Amino acid sequence: MEHITLLIGIVIVTALVFDFTNGFHDTANAMATTISTGALGPRVAVAMSAVLNLVGAFLSVEVAKTISGGIIDEGSGIQPEVIFAGLVGAILWNLVTWLAGLPSSSSHALFGGLIGATVVSVGLDGVNGDAIVMKVLIPAVAAPIVAGIATLAATRLTYRLGRDRSPEDTAKGYRAGQIASAALVSLAHGTNDAQKTMGVITLALVTGNVVAPDSDPPLWVIVSAGLAIALGTYLGGWRIIRTMGKGITDIQPPQGFAAQTGAATVILASSHIGFALSTTQVCSGAVMGAGVGRKGAVVRWSTAGRMVVAWVLTLPAAGLVAGAAALLADQGNAGITAVAVLAVLACGAIWMLSRRKPVDHTNVNEVGTQEPVGAVTAALRSVAPPPAGAASAAPESAAPEDDTSENTPEQTPTPAAASSATR
Repeated sequence: MEHITLLIGIVIVTALVFDFTNGFHDTANAMATTISTGALGPRVAVAMSAVLNLVGAFLSVEVAKTISGGIIDEGSGIQPEVIFAGLVGAILWNLVTWLAGLPSSSSHALFGGLIGATVVSVGLDGVNGDAIVMKVLIPAVAAPIVAGIATLAATRLTYRLGRDRSPEDTAKGYRAGQIASAALVSLAHGTNDAQKTMGVITLALVTGNVVAPDSDPPLWVIVSAGLAIALGTYLGGWRIIRTMGKGITDIQPPQGFAAQTGAATVILASSHIGFALSTTQVCSGAVMGAGVGRKGAVVRWSTAGRMVVAWVLTLPAAGLVAGAAALLADQGNAGITAVAVLAVLACGAIWMLSRRKPVDHTNVNEVGTQEPVGAVTAALRSVAPPPAGAASAAPESAAPEDDTSENTPEQTPTPAAASSATR
């Protein structure tokens, strides 16, 4: 019993470490567009997001129930070391994608890790296939599409409603709208992602006979998970914020407001019905929808393509790492110790690699060379060409970071803008 108690403590600590990585990995979901448009400073933005993530953790436990008693069969004989191995797989995938600046799904990394470790340890009978399909895979496909379409429509509507107003007149209103919508996304993120760690800890407590099956997360679990994700959020995943805010498309305030509002609506609705979806995929889909929704804007499809590849690889990659960890952890105390040591060494190596080209709040809005105009971008431009006045603008590969040379059909370019576009 002492061994189980110690092992459960190790699992709880590891789960909170995952929650911490989830926080800084997903800060971009709420704050990337707000930071990229200058509506809030980087430090203020991540601090606000951290507080609201903590508040959101207390609003619901439906997603936690999906994790603790949904995708994994509590009665299949899984042991705490299986959950430990699953968490290791999820943490390592989170750090690898963070190093690459790819907004992959922390949620799917967790699901993949738990599934991979469970299959290796107890077999396919330990996994609830119906729950995975209905509450993980279907939302994974549908959520970013729904968020993208909703944001596309919202962006078009936003620009149409403001077509008779100058950008200077609407700037203050959009800034306030972005702050409010970013706050809503942060709150929604807390209600969805913080609960996943609560569910994992509750599952570990069930396997150790500390709480009864189908129990709600204890209050101390809710508090600790909320604090861990809030701390991770405050530190900021600056690499992924850069990709979300500048790498997919050049976001203007109306687009940022539409993207965040659409994403928050989808996340909150899913949390209410217990869908453990990926907030990263929802927010990324919303940003792409905002890019397509603004006439003359260009979505950088090569970046979007790399993100989609990461989404597809997340479940199996995390599952493979977790499966290997489970094989080692099943060997007893020595195996568990080896998994822990190898995980710490891998995390340290990833951290050292990240220091070669550090990204923080001081350079988060800097971008490198833009991608060249490809076949997809050219096809989109032929369908929705840039408005009059932007034809003489520099090509995308040399476009300025703020994208001030692109104007919407609803806005007449000023002489100053037209002059700068010809430079």
